[in-house]
Amino acid sequence: MSTNPFDDEDGRFFVLVNDEEQHSLWPTFAEVPAGWRVVFGEDSRAACIAYVEENWTDMRPKSLRDAMAADEAARANAGS
Repeated sequence: MSTNPFDDEDGRFFVLVNDEEQHSLWPTFAEVPAGWRVVFGEDSRAACIAYVEENWTDMRPKSLRDAMAADEAARANAGS
């Protein structure tokens, strides 16, 4: 029976980030997919998960955060 490589407690991993600032745990043996870059690792699964938990504090994609901030600024300016 095969196991999911993302669940391998003894595996070595990277943390990847895409242009939307979304994070992903990624096994080191697998090619980094287009549109993603390594921001942490190679390290243990636990260390990579700790990095993600500390650094990815807002799950919303960057484009959504930017749009919401622009909308909030526009409403603030309209009320001035």
